[in-house]
Amino acid sequence: MTLRNSLALGAAVVLLPGLALAQDAAPGFDEIGPYIMTTLLFCMAGFLVFFMAAGFAMLEGGLVRGKNVTMQMTKNIALYSIAAIMYWFIGFNLMYPGDFNGYVGSFFVPTVLDPVGVSAADAALDYASVGSDFFFQLVFVAATASIVSGAVAERIKLWPFLIFVVVLTGVMYPISGSWQWGGGWLSEAGFSDFAGSTVVHSVGGWAALAGVIVLGPRLGKYKDGRVNPMPGSNLALATLGTFILWLGWFGFNGGSQLAMGTVGDVSDVSRIFANTNMAAAAGAVTALILTQILYKKPDLTMVLNGALAGLVSITAEPLAPTLFGALWIGAVGGVIVVLTIPMLDRFKLDDVVGAIPVHLFAGIWGTIAVVFYNGDASLGTQLMGIAAYGVFTFVASLVVWFILKAVMGIRVSEEDEVNGLDMSELGMEAYPEFSKG
Repeated sequence: MTLRNSLALGAAVVLLPGLALAQDAAPGFDEIGPYIMTTLLFCMAGFLVFFMAAGFAMLEGGLVRGKNVTMQMTKNIALYSIAAIMYWFIGFNLMYPGDFNGYVGSFFVPTVLDPVGVSAADAALDYASVGSDFFFQLVFVAATASIVSGAVAERIKLWPFLIFVVVLTGVMYPISGSWQWGGGWLSEAGFSDFAGSTVVHSVGGWAALAGVIVLGPRLGKYKDGRVNPMPGSNLALATLGTFILWLGWFGFNGGSQLAMGTVGDVSDVSRIFANTNMAAAAGAVTALILTQILYKKPDLTMVLNGALAGLVSITAEPLAPTLFGALWIGAVGGVIVVLTIPMLDRFKLDDVVGAIPVHLFAGIWGTIAVVFYNGDASLGTQLMGIAAYGVFTFVASLVVWFILKAVMGIRVSEEDEVNGLDMSELGMEAYPEFSKG
């Protein structure tokens, strides 16, 4: 053996233990893989749910009259932006406070992200990055606010509505959300809501119902005992909005698996996708057939809302059902929409886009339907959760709406409503080349 070879061998013998220790200290994929994959799931699903903001905007823009489209676009981009700020400043840590009394967590605890370039030794390897978790939960609260926007359209002032959004996204939604998803009293009681038929959709529906009651109907909607239809400005846009929402729902429900680190988790996410799609399709087809039977012609707006109702219906339990189970759960959602939209009109509750039937009534149904496929859920506990969210959100929303009405007024003048909110509130039209209508 040459001197050079002898020196190399000696150096290798000296360095080998250190290299082995360094290799032992570095975490393998089995340790960091679940963290990486779940963080990726939250980011991808969050992107999809974020795109639902565009879906809500297009749906509402298509279902309101041309003279109010700019207002709906303004409300939708503003409400998402307000939700993002309020959920950072108050909402996230109010909704996920860790150890708390089960009812209300700590206020004004802004979200703090992981450090730049956080190491595996310092990361929460049992879950996901703070940034991905925060973003994924944030887009849900924005969807809740969007539900209210469509129901109270065409007669509400901009700034009172946005103040309501501040309270809803910063305080009301996080408090009630903590009861279930933050480990609160409903979670302890066994209430089950996988992705938010009640926690998200019914909450938005209850807040919308309170707003519709306080606002009153649009001018001319109900006259001489008749319901006067007020067709939307662009059904193509409304259809696009529905397809965007349908797409976003894969992230809404799939991301709510909250894990993608095992074969079982990834398989479950794909199962959720399939069930979500089936429920939407069943809701749309059911509404299509039912409107043909009832009105002798299919109603596109009912079909669109039927698809959305199917999506809301499966959201409380998108994992456990078979494809046939998802089909009939979504189909019932389609029936609910077709029957309850006219019911609201009989009570002179003017919901412009059908948000209350879709998100509140179908959300209640979906939460009840959990008991058919989730053996750990009980009907009594599900009804208790529905009632708790309903009472809290409806009463709190009524209080906020009435305060806003008394302090600054929430409804535009009759003249401004007739002329359209685009010009009266914003001074610009969505379709300036066309006549108002």
